[in-house]
Amino acid sequence: MPTKTLIDTLRAEAHESEWLEFKCNNDQPQVIGEYLSALSNSACLSGKKHGYLVFGIDDKTHEVVGSSLQPYRAKGKGNEGLEPGV
Repeated sequence: MPTKTLIDTLRAEAHESEWLEFKCNNDQPQVIGEYLSALSNSACLSGKKHGYLVFGIDDKTHEVVGSSLQPYRAKGKGNEGLEPGV
């Protein structure tokens, strides 16, 4: 599914759920990692193939608001990147 279509599909959900979370700005790698783990586990328990943590979307209105998160620059514990291999 093309990214724009996927984002639009997720925004059309009635609300966030155990497998879907919208965030505007959160640059704390530890917190992001915890969200990713929880969403992944919850998606599995809910029978979903994927969990989603989508940045730049208001969690109440689902409007596109943008984000200042720079995932390629953010570093976690031990200077580890947010993305595998980065």
